[in-house]
Amino acid sequence: MNTDFKIYLSDLLSESFTNISIVSGGDISQAYRIETANNSYFLKLNSAPDALTMFQTEAYGLQTIAKTNTIKTPNVLGCDSFENSAFLLLEFIESKSPSAKDYKNLGEQLARLHQCTSENFGLDQDNFIGRLPQSNTKHNTWEDFYTYERLLPQLDLAKQKGLLKSLECPNIEHIKKQLKPLFENIKPALLHGDLWSGNYLISLDGKPYLVDPSLYYGHYEVDIAMSKLFGGFGSSFYESYHRDFPVEEQTSARIEIYQLYYLLVHLNMFGRSYYGSVVSILNKYF
Repeated sequence: MNTDFKIYLSDLLSESFTNISIVSGGDISQAYRIETANNSYFLKLNSAPDALTMFQTEAYGLQTIAKTNTIKTPNVLGCDSFENSAFLLLEFIESKSPSAKDYKNLGEQLARLHQCTSENFGLDQDNFIGRLPQSNTKHNTWEDFYTYERLLPQLDLAKQKGLLKSLECPNIEHIKKQLKPLFENIKPALLHGDLWSGNYLISLDGKPYLVDPSLYYGHYEVDIAMSKLFGGFGSSFYESYHRDFPVEEQTSARIEIYQLYYLLVHLNMFGRSYYGSVVSILNKYF
């Protein structure tokens, strides 16, 4: 981080820095903790061509979730470009390892977020899943949204990259035929969209926070599917969540079909190590 940018940020915050340190912020952006005499801030920096758009959609997601008053997100303090990099400046949340009570609160508050609904599936703007574009074009049915805006773009990208063969990918008609009986009577719910264990925090005083959203209106089980993909959350999270959204007969199958989207994303971002998991679900359901 160069001196001019430090001066720019200090002016933006109207505070002088006492310390700047590198922190883990995922594999997409550089991340820093900025400390002043009275506050701590979290800064993401990225020089990719679409970085500003990526940060703007992230900021929108955080602010939209915060406005629901269901679960907290870090305050957005700045989102802009400086010289050749885009940046996102957030409140820094001191976090701790979650207890059973913390997981219970997270489950209850996520359920309240999922009670926020809309007339359509999708969102007014597109955003990103990881560093890949995510289309949120609106649809009246979940079957159409999940087919056209989730599975097909990732399947097409995998074919373009030579990660999947055409014969391994089902066509549109077959996808919709298989999804239709599983996707009946589904209503839009406001989703985090990328709810793995790295995208929530428990503050030192026990408040759950969501970070790095890939926001849209979809089926609530999508967030649960992602939460279970890489190990799952604590059991008290699922117990408290399912009091509001009980497990249904088709839940298990839908969870795997929703995990297929995230596994395709990982295949397209990180390569062949996810091939086996993707093909297993494709063969099972399509």
